[in-house]
Order: sequence, then structure tokens, then C-alpha cells
Amino acid sequence: MASGAGFVWGVRAGGRARPARPLWPHSRVLDYLAQLSSRDGKDDLGDPPLTRPTVGTNLTDIVAQKKITIRELGGCMGPIWSSYYGNCHSLLFMVDASNPTQLSASCVQLLGLLSAEELAEASVLILFNKIDLPCYMTIEEMKSLIRLPDLIACAKQSITTVEISARKGTGLSDVLRWLQDTHRTNG
Repeated sequence: MASGAGFVWGVRAGGRARPARPLWPHSRVLDYLAQLSSRDGKDDLGDPPLTRPTVGTNLTDIVAQKKITIRELGGCMGPIWSSYYGNCHSLLFMVDASNPTQLSASCVQLLGLLSAEELAEASVLILFNKIDLPCYMTIEEMKSLIRLPDLIACAKQSITTVEISARKGTGLSDVLRWLQDTHRTNG
């Protein structure tokens, strides 16, 4: 998968998840979120886990006051993302903040998700990742390039953004808090 293409996570609360036997490693973000949720929000995450692009689909359960199942889909699976929209309450969309050449492709993928009728009720969190790299774009630059104010004005969904570093764990407690708040109010 090309660096910088969007990732999408469909999140559903409660219910029974199918047993997960991932064939691919989980992303660093999911590993850290699982660690944070099991440590009651303590920020000491230890050494960063290995990272590789997600090339398939993974299921991860996070306990944030109740069980939340996160389905991670690699950006290369964009053409079949719609197969996974059912029962999706939240959408986490990751953008590579260090790769401006992929930003337009990520924006196109995001527009497709926001226009999907099955996701009209889903809350959306856009993760601007890799803010720890010296070449990352500022949040203002990214919001301007993807015309985020226009997206928010036209979207049916509630959209929130957060800057993160999956490598260092920066901002991930904000992601966990967003998941908790979103699933507390949306059941």
C-alpha cells in the first residue's frame, strides 16, 4: 500500500464479535489503543510495537467502559470497504501527515465514505498521523488542502480531527476518550 493512503476503521459497540484470527499484524495505533484501554488511560506505552501497512482486515476489541470492536481495513482495500459498512457506529480515518502527495487520494476515499448512505449516522474521527516526523504538514495545511470546513459543512456525520503519532503514542489518549464519549452517547 502506498504510504499516506487512508485507512478506515469501522467501530461497533457491544454485541458479539466474530473471533479474530488476523493474518496480518495490527497497526501500531490499534496496539496502543488496546494498551491504553487496559491501563485505564495511563500514558506509559512502553516501546513502540513493529509497524507494517495494513493489507487486509483485522478485528480488535478495546474495552472503554464497554467493549468496542474495531475493524481495521487497509487502504488498499478501499474498493471493497462498502462490504463492511453494516453495523458501523463510528469511523476512524487515518491520513499520513508526512505525505502531501497522497493527501488527495485520501481525500477522495474520505469523500466516498462520507457520502455512503450506510454511514450517514456514523461519527467520524480523522486521525492526522506521523506528526512526529520533521516533514509533516501542519493541521492547518492539511485541513486547507482537503477543504475540511467544506467537508464538515456538507457531511451528514459529526466530524472531529486529532493529530497523532502512532510511533510515539501522542494523541492516542484523545482517540480513546473520543471512542468512549461517542459510544457512551450513541449506545
